[in-house]
Amino acid sequence: MTFSLTDFRRKWSCRGYMSAGAAMVTAVLGLSVVPIERAEARKYPAPLDIFGLGTPRPRATVRTAKIPLPKPRPEEAPKATDEAQSEAETKPSPDKAGADKPAEAAPPPEKQASACRLALTEEIAIAPSIPDIRGPGACGGEDLVRLEAVVLPDKRKVAVKPAAILRCTMASAIADWVRKDMAPLATSLGSTISDLDNFDSFECRGRNRVAGATLSEHGKANAIDIRAIKLANGQSIGFTDRTAAREVRERVLHSVCARFSTVLGPGSDWYHEDHIHLDLAQRRNDYRICQWNVWEPLPQVAPLLPTERPEEAPPREIAAKPEAKEGAKEAPETSASPEEKPEPEKAQPSKPATKKRR
Repeated sequence: MTFSLTDFRRKWSCRGYMSAGAAMVTAVLGLSVVPIERAEARKYPAPLDIFGLGTPRPRATVRTAKIPLPKPRPEEAPKATDEAQSEAETKPSPDKAGADKPAEAAPPPEKQASACRLALTEEIAIAPSIPDIRGPGACGGEDLVRLEAVVLPDKRKVAVKPAAILRCTMASAIADWVRKDMAPLATSLGSTISDLDNFDSFECRGRNRVAGATLSEHGKANAIDIRAIKLANGQSIGFTDRTAAREVRERVLHSVCARFSTVLGPGSDWYHEDHIHLDLAQRRNDYRICQWNVWEPLPQVAPLLPTERPEEAPPREIAAKPEAKEGAKEAPETSASPEEKPEPEKAQPSKPATKKRR
């Protein structure tokens, strides 16, 4: 069988052209795939290339972008200082609590002075304020002062030794009592008051220092214990001293019972035999307690030592001679006559000898 070109074209006219075109498309696709595979292979290093010494990666070209500069400031624009001031005025300060912030963020307001604190000036007493005390078991209190001295109307100071920590109301009551009652009492005794003997003031404890007892007014800084007042002439008047004049002690009793709601002294209990307890405890219906027995002065005890020997007494040697010896000396001088013989005395029963008591 023989074939010719004419026969080939006549028999496979379309197929020939199609096969040739397909071959050309395959060749073009093969050439295009080779660079892509090479580019993908560059992304992943060889498995044995530990230190990355394989084919270096191509660096991306750096392109510089042009950044536009700001425009010049116009002449009619306000200055920077004026803008900062306006922003500072409009912006709320951190110290001031804004409307959005809660009330806790705001600083606590300053505590206002009480009416008692304003009335207790330096012309009445030297009593600086101290911080509130919050102790265990409801001990402590508010509006506290340290009473150091009471200023009399003539500007003299009565020292409180030691200084008492009290509530302002209690300190004010003590100052009025010293100024209006104790100062005139000292004047009537021919002197002036100088010191106030403070036995106890604030102390966190129960009544009479008994464990588990009700909280004492001392624990609330609402009480003071006083033993005596001292005068400028050196004399000390003890309120529980039985050697002091009864009239003076009764005068003190009436003054404290009229000013304080609680007065405890000798006769109230065994805990107040050597001092006077004063407080301003508030009770129902303004009930007051005044228990203080002003005892009578102690009786005078006879001296234990003998009195001195008087000058007109005879010497001790002569006074020591018994009278029996003097009668024995006088017997030989007066001898009885034989006619006048004394009758024999009747025998008397003997009595046991007893010792003389001294």
